[in-house]
Amino acid sequence: MTISILIADDQPMIRSAYGMILGSQPDMEIVASVADGATAVREARRLRPDVCLLDVRMPGLDGLEATRLLAGPEAADPLRVLIATTFDLDDYVYRALRHGACGFLLKDGSPALLIEAVRAVAADNALISPAVTVRLLRYLTDAASEAASGKPAGRSRYSAGMPELPLTARELDVVRLVARGRTNEELAAELHITLATVKTHLGSVQRKLAARNRVEIAAWAWENGICTSRETPGDG
Repeated sequence: MTISILIADDQPMIRSAYGMILGSQPDMEIVASVADGATAVREARRLRPDVCLLDVRMPGLDGLEATRLLAGPEAADPLRVLIATTFDLDDYVYRALRHGACGFLLKDGSPALLIEAVRAVAADNALISPAVTVRLLRYLTDAASEAASGKPAGRSRYSAGMPELPLTARELDVVRLVARGRTNEELAAELHITLATVKTHLGSVQRKLAARNRVEIAAWAWENGICTSRETPGDG
């Protein structure tokens, strides 16, 4: 099955490099390569690619706003967005994820990581650059601590506490592993369940949490202390 990709970056050399790296993969096809956010939104809505690879800083409509339009809460039929940027700024990461991005990469990462990220996002998994993951999780954990102590929760949208319809014990197991970056296949292996059962649990969790993707599930888990409430299978 071929993964269709839209690339949006205002630097021709970057677009060309991404096109060569991704286009050389037998399971990937570049369906559009554009230089600004407005064109990216228009072409993405027209072509419905499997993955939209967007730069943050582009003329006119930037990548973060384009992400909101394509993948945010107001998007009627959201697309999968992967953000790639030169700028390792926390605000970019948080805004991108709040706007519905499924992944966040730094441009100085390896071609192998770029390919892995596109495949992960296309498979409804999530990938965040290792360079920012630790800071992101620390931010979410700090927000959880502040919420527990009665302090304001800060900028994050995920500290909503427990859902009205409680998660089952097995769903919590799934959530803990998702928050630690496991893929569906790894979830199935660690919990000794089928891939179809994993997908069923994930669908139920997303409905209960009103989460749009795995990133939001992971963020909810870290902010609400789910990851530290007890040992996760396979982490002992």
